[in-house]
Amino acid sequence: MPELVFFSGTMDCGKSTLALQIEHNRSARGLAGMIFTRDDRAGEGKLSSRLGLVTDAVEVEDGQDLYAYVVDHLSQGGRADYVIADEAQFLAPVQIDQLARVVDDLGLDVYAFGITTDFRSKLFPGSQRLVELADRVEVLQVEALCWCGARATHNARTIGGAMVVEGAQVVVGDVNQSEAIGYEVLCRRHHRRRMTATTSGSAALSPDVLPVSQI
Repeated sequence: MPELVFFSGTMDCGKSTLALQIEHNRSARGLAGMIFTRDDRAGEGKLSSRLGLVTDAVEVEDGQDLYAYVVDHLSQGGRADYVIADEAQFLAPVQIDQLARVVDDLGLDVYAFGITTDFRSKLFPGSQRLVELADRVEVLQVEALCWCGARATHNARTIGGAMVVEGAQVVVGDVNQSEAIGYEVLCRRHHRRRMTATTSGSAALSPDVLPVSQI
């Protein structure tokens, strides 16, 4: 039976890498997928991982009907055997409903990937709706680590390396950007204390994107 599966976790836990792996495995078997994304770090219409891997994707717009998009693609002779939705926390709840309809009415598996809570430890509306509707919620087992070495459970927004708890819910950034808006994963204790790697005087354990061209 087709399923709506939500793969969740903190930043740095390999969500986008897994999305790319699922796409690779299925395309290698002759299957065709449709990939949606929103506000990826690599730019518009891209699905990328911190390992430097990237592929093309459909950039989701505000108010876009994802079910209608898939139906239109199929009705014009296109093929889609499954759907991948990365950065699903940025989707509107109604768009999550549309992905569920893709599963129920079109019989396609939908794999959604996203973080559950924002920098204030509040649920993203898209993630909340996925938890409510998904056939399965899979918490990724690749554990991101806080600067102290403990398991990271919370996402923090930083400005100049200092944690902030106010501002818009969605501001696109990346980890290890100490000079501007960035993000860092923390354990609950240090998130509660607003203590980042910079303010603690410790070096972050999370690596930068690997320079693939030099591998």
